[in-house]
Amino acid sequence: MQTLEPAEQQARSTNIIPFIPEGDFYYTKGIEAYQNGKLEKAMKWLNKAIEMEPAEVIYHLQKSVIFTELGSFHKAIYILDDIIKEHDDNYPECFYMLAYNYSKLGYMNDAEKFANLYLKMEPKGDFHEQAQELLSYVEEEEEDDELWTTEEEDELIMFQESAFYHLEREEWQLALPILEEMMSLFPEHMLAKHEYAKALFFSGDKKQAVRMEEELLLTEHVSVYTHVNLAVFYHEIGNLDQRDEHLRLLRNIFPIHEEQHLRIACAFSITGFYEEAVERFLHLDKRRVKGHASYYKWFSLAAQKAGNGSYAEKLWKEGSRRFKHLSKDDFYWLS
Repeated sequence: MQTLEPAEQQARSTNIIPFIPEGDFYYTKGIEAYQNGKLEKAMKWLNKAIEMEPAEVIYHLQKSVIFTELGSFHKAIYILDDIIKEHDDNYPECFYMLAYNYSKLGYMNDAEKFANLYLKMEPKGDFHEQAQELLSYVEEEEEDDELWTTEEEDELIMFQESAFYHLEREEWQLALPILEEMMSLFPEHMLAKHEYAKALFFSGDKKQAVRMEEELLLTEHVSVYTHVNLAVFYHEIGNLDQRDEHLRLLRNIFPIHEEQHLRIACAFSITGFYEEAVERFLHLDKRRVKGHASYYKWFSLAAQKAGNGSYAEKLWKEGSRRFKHLSKDDFYWLS
């Protein structure tokens, strides 16, 4: 029996071409799993495809579709928003998909805006019929939802601005009576209740504040405000197991509105999860949150603790210029 000499063996072995899957291979596997209704498996394949070829937009689009199918509308919007930020209007279907996800969350104004943008770009596009149907649905919802008069809206805005002023300056005792009156006049305005619980907690009535948020949690299972408040409250009183449970839930929430996203970022900073906080802060649209002193205070703390002291100091100085009450504190409280 003829045997190969070592040199000949080596030559033969170098002719073997290993199979190295590319992104398209994993994407195809993901589509097959998706078409068979195996959404979790499809997501795993798509994540692998994205890992291989992160710049391939179609992979991200399909991932957003799966999130929508799974009911994770916030996560779908998060992906679509990133695509639009990077590629402008080169992928018009993103605008219809945003409209659809917003409608599922009940944000009809946003749904209407993005449906109209899609139809403007693609009047005869693949989703033009669905976009028109969505607009008809939004119109019906608006007709059935005339809850506030103009005067009531103006009054509510006045209360919100007054409460916001004191809350951002951590003037809890001054915020409490304003929030109490808001809750009396506008009992359906849930944010006032969450802000009241926060002011109550930091005014010293911690047990009542925790009890209030726990009761709200029974009716608002996915409220960003409830989970943020309870994560911070439990952190402050040293109940770390309960804190971690609410932080775990927040890790899977990617809000549409910047103000809610800011609250989650602040919560991670307050509770000592600085790298996660920095990641959240960096994803914010600064133009929309620079009116919040809390943005500068808790972002600078997170940046400092995460090891970027120069950036933290820059943030603190910028915040101190915009908000005089911040300048009363020394930057080195962060250390």
